[in-house]
Amino acid sequence: MNLTAWVVSEPKIGTLSQCVAVARHFDQNPIEKTFIAGRGFRRIFDPPLFRRSEREPSLIISCGFRSEKRVMKMKAAYRGRPLTVHLQEPILDGYGMVFVSRHDWKPEFDGRHDYFQMLGVPHRFTAEFWQERRQAARQAYAPDGEKVVAVFVGGSNGAYEYDAASHASIGAAVSELVRHGWKVLISVSRRSSDETLQAVNRLRSKSVVVWDRVSPNPYLDFVSAADAFLIAKDSITMPCEALSTGRPVFALDLTPTPGERLEKFEWYHRDLQETLQLTRPFRGDVTPYEYTPPCETERIAGIVKAHLQPTHVEAL
Repeated sequence: MNLTAWVVSEPKIGTLSQCVAVARHFDQNPIEKTFIAGRGFRRIFDPPLFRRSEREPSLIISCGFRSEKRVMKMKAAYRGRPLTVHLQEPILDGYGMVFVSRHDWKPEFDGRHDYFQMLGVPHRFTAEFWQERRQAARQAYAPDGEKVVAVFVGGSNGAYEYDAASHASIGAAVSELVRHGWKVLISVSRRSSDETLQAVNRLRSKSVVVWDRVSPNPYLDFVSAADAFLIAKDSITMPCEALSTGRPVFALDLTPTPGERLEKFEWYHRDLQETLQLTRPFRGDVTPYEYTPPCETERIAGIVKAHLQPTHVEAL
């Protein structure tokens, strides 16, 4: 494959991984142009993000508003030849293609040939990826064939608050799952507060495993081992990744923080539950149901491929 892809993002896994996931459909080893957004005089010492002596990319994929000016400089340096793709509503105009999450879509985007909707965010996971890991993960966390539910919690984000009421809801949900005979695997995230970690640590038992945030992150094994998922509503990414397994995904309510951000998150969850019928609200148990797992990364890559210059498509 002769096509060269660059990804431009801060090194935050939440944004970088989206770009890499799509880019790998065109270049197995995309060049990661990551940067740390400096302020004031520190920006003077930032190393150059690219050099004209490098092989010109055919495709530049970015995410996050801080990447936008950098991408436009790259595009200008190569006289507009690379196809530029942004995985978020941009602040600047000039991208060749823009993919906006359904919950962020605006009426003014309707009819634009360069704007496309996407479900949640793209990611690198597939049903085959999880299946390859499942046997080892089940041996580690369910050696006696227990039915397993993975519970993923995050942190306050302006839409939901991890307060005492939310901690109590998490505890009540876990207790109810244990009562129904489930083995529970709980994982916090980088955004989780110490108070949230302490709250879930108090739930530890023979039937409840909690990641201590000190040992290696077991997230991939938790997903692989799970027969069902209970995911707190503050996350956009984790429901998307869990849905790639084809197993039931349930949303756990948290204390809401009224405002525009809450409205977007609630729209996202209504879309998943009611419009697309992919997830379910948690009502005390995680009853199995069937759905067709979305393949958003592959779908996005297909749309991008169709818009590449013919000479680039021939190289795929």
